[in-house]
Amino acid sequence: MGFTIIEKIFRNHLVRPDDNVSPGSIVWIKLDVRSARDFGGANVVKNFKKYYGGDRVADRAKTYFTFDCQVPANTIPYANNQQACRIFAREQEMRVFDVNAGIGSHVLIDEGIALPGTTTVGTDSHLNIMGAMNAFGQGMGDIDIAYAMRHGVTWFEVPPSVRINVKGELKYPATAKDLTLFVLKKFGSAGLLGTSVEFYGEAIEKMELHERITLSSMATEMGAIIALIPADDKIVKFAREHSGRSDFEALKADPDAKYSSEHTLDITGLVPQVAAPPSPENVADASSLSEVAVDSVFIGSCTNGRFEDIETVAKIVDGKKIRPNIMATIVPSTAGVFRKMLETGIMKTLFDAGFIISNPGCGGCASGQIGMTGQKEVQVSTSNRNFEGKQGAGRTYIASPVVAAYSALNGRISFN
Repeated sequence: MGFTIIEKIFRNHLVRPDDNVSPGSIVWIKLDVRSARDFGGANVVKNFKKYYGGDRVADRAKTYFTFDCQVPANTIPYANNQQACRIFAREQEMRVFDVNAGIGSHVLIDEGIALPGTTTVGTDSHLNIMGAMNAFGQGMGDIDIAYAMRHGVTWFEVPPSVRINVKGELKYPATAKDLTLFVLKKFGSAGLLGTSVEFYGEAIEKMELHERITLSSMATEMGAIIALIPADDKIVKFAREHSGRSDFEALKADPDAKYSSEHTLDITGLVPQVAAPPSPENVADASSLSEVAVDSVFIGSCTNGRFEDIETVAKIVDGKKIRPNIMATIVPSTAGVFRKMLETGIMKTLFDAGFIISNPGCGGCASGQIGMTGQKEVQVSTSNRNFEGKQGAGRTYIASPVVAAYSALNGRISFN
């Protein structure tokens, strides 16, 4: 019997080579990347010292801190947490991607650290974004990450695999975010619970990296362990260029791989989607919410903070002005995205349109920096969660950059 992608990744990383990787099996796997962000990082340090004293991390070249939740720190506790991580990193000779770097998961991808077929763990609940790179990523607790940093291994229960075949093509103004929300509409937050999802189909094959990132990043909201996409030549080329390496393996499922279930989603005629509060699964056609007046717009997060996402917004608002009563904010995902915004002139286009543009990071999606809402404030956000309190005390509608841009121009939820 053949293997699914997750089974192949685990099989290639087994501590005990003869272990069974069938669903439900408990396996110990080797970790290619161990990370902790500023949120939770100080507790990782505390637990490491508590349980391992002055021991060294398993491999400093594979162990990182990534600061992205509140960057730069805007509270004394956050500043203390970040500095505790810096001090530990100096002691351990580890690399820190500090407050100017951007969202940790994106930095690990762009720095050529998270490669196809690899394994990454960290304190970020959206590390399953690595599925976009045909890799495994998983968020874990502070004690678990301290253990992973010390030993370079951890255990997992092999999840069952689900295959989703996407039929049809994405046609503008529908985007990868709309496909992602459409999946949530079909399966909710529990229909894929605890599974490793694999996506196939013409629309998937045509996706660029930023679109794959959008889809994989919301595996968490789907209840899935990870959403894996087979790597194509574009992804392999990206990985080689950004890492300078070719000693990695892009993995595909075997033709006779066994799935716990298989589904076909027809996206023919898909229109822009919006997830209304209070849940990412509360998805409807954007047109059905056209009477919802908007107070603010947030564009960014690990789901839609790439250059291409922001470029889409710039093209829509070029030469126009957002509504005077709208507070529109943009937080690029990485310093590289920020630089490209400067170099291409997009920064000026967005500034002239009336956007507030921040340094790279998570922004309001992590309850930090810009993008937070006040009571009775209605926001359109390109982030991934809209639970009560997640981006403030207001009401957040999750949408694509296209919907966010037009909503900023029109003052209501719209996509043209």
